[in-house]
Amino acid sequence: MPTRRRCWPTTSPITAENKVKDAEGLRAQLRRLREAGVDGVMADVWWGIVEGAGPGRYEWRAYRELFRLAQEEGLKLQVIMSFHACGGNVGDAVNIPIPAWVRDVGEADPDVYYSSPGGARNQEYLTIGVDDRPLLALRGFHGELQREHGGLVGVWPDRGHRGWAWPCRRAEVPILPGEPGVGFPRHRAVPKCYDKYLEEDFRAAATDAGHPEWELPDDAGEYNDAPDDTRFFTADGAGATYLTEKGRFFLTWYSSKLIEHGDRILDEANRVFLGCTVKLAAKVSGIHWWYRHPSHAAELTAGYYNLDGRDGYRPIARMLARHDGAVLNFTCAEMRNSEQAEEAMSAPEELVQQVLSAGWREGIEVACENALPRYDRRAYNQMLKNARPNGVDLGGVPARRVAAVTYLRLTDELLAGNKYRAFRTFVRKMHADQAQYHRPLKPLERSRPAVPMDRLLDVTTPEAPYPFDPETDMSVGGDLAELIDRVFDKIEWIFC
Repeated sequence: MPTRRRCWPTTSPITAENKVKDAEGLRAQLRRLREAGVDGVMADVWWGIVEGAGPGRYEWRAYRELFRLAQEEGLKLQVIMSFHACGGNVGDAVNIPIPAWVRDVGEADPDVYYSSPGGARNQEYLTIGVDDRPLLALRGFHGELQREHGGLVGVWPDRGHRGWAWPCRRAEVPILPGEPGVGFPRHRAVPKCYDKYLEEDFRAAATDAGHPEWELPDDAGEYNDAPDDTRFFTADGAGATYLTEKGRFFLTWYSSKLIEHGDRILDEANRVFLGCTVKLAAKVSGIHWWYRHPSHAAELTAGYYNLDGRDGYRPIARMLARHDGAVLNFTCAEMRNSEQAEEAMSAPEELVQQVLSAGWREGIEVACENALPRYDRRAYNQMLKNARPNGVDLGGVPARRVAAVTYLRLTDELLAGNKYRAFRTFVRKMHADQAQYHRPLKPLERSRPAVPMDRLLDVTTPEAPYPFDPETDMSVGGDLAELIDRVFDKIEWIFC
């Protein structure tokens, strides 16, 4: 397994210098998307760009141009408020760090970053231990987008539920008219709560629980350890720390901090956009490796306290429900179990089924997207199945379906030849019975009163997920269609 998770090359239509990169080329891509029937595009608003000059000093010139381009081509917008760094992996085409003035704070106080047990700092992101510092960029964004775009289509605060171990970056194409708006899996990441702020919080919580002697785990291993290499996550039930009283207390605290964090971010977003015609949403990471291990180690270290006997996602869905029904957006919708490395004990299909079911049970809308750029019909069919797990119902409202689907990513490769033809078929199939998909946009209403944590945790008792059909009833084709695609590619190569 690699020592560093490889995601995918990061691209951005906005450069670190706050300019639209190749505006006319981008316009041509957007026009091609519209010809395929796509409803809109999703874009990151990078903190390091818009507030890079200093706190409260916003610069929106490139985003104004980007939003105008989308509007002029008849496309809707889903906007991700991205408060983490962009790029930094091998092959990334852009590098946008968090603002320099924030990094200056980190130089003086490295504990503002997530920290591992060994003291390694992740400088792509601020620890939620410093959540009490004001979140400034949303208000500036509200004024700009209202003025330049004439109304908000979707806002995804991206310091919510991506997971502490999942700082991926993406550029995507929303397929459905829903308006809410990874690489080879590493074994797992160690818990990221060893900065002084979260450590102090844990000690206070343990003292309040009558255990002042408890400290953060020291047996969860290192970055590349497999679960059974550690005492904390071992499958040896008699000796696994995660099953002890102390382990359960830690995991409840750890996951609750993530839920509280998402709740605060969404509450702030709700205040900022109150009355606007907009939906809020939170991205929930698809941490699918080790799902079939008893400890679900990767999910636990990312802050999702999910086990075979405990539902870690429904409390998140219940929290989202209070924010005028904020949408739960989940990833890895294109993945099949059979495509994953056996040693990773991965189960993306069951994970998607569980998380979408959790959202439906809490009465909120759910959305989904692919985790990796895929152009094959097998992946498209899997996304179609997850979008409508019980098929198309042209005669009435289907019982369960997602509110929006986002396809990653917009590239020249997607928009050429057989890949474009397959994509266009995918979009057409996805749009079948589209009127049934989402709740209409309306002015955002104020979040309901906060739900106490014990009430959120009331729904951790697992229930069987809703049944999903084995395959979609709106297939874009299988092996034969793939073969025909390859023949056409060959013919085009010969004559071009």
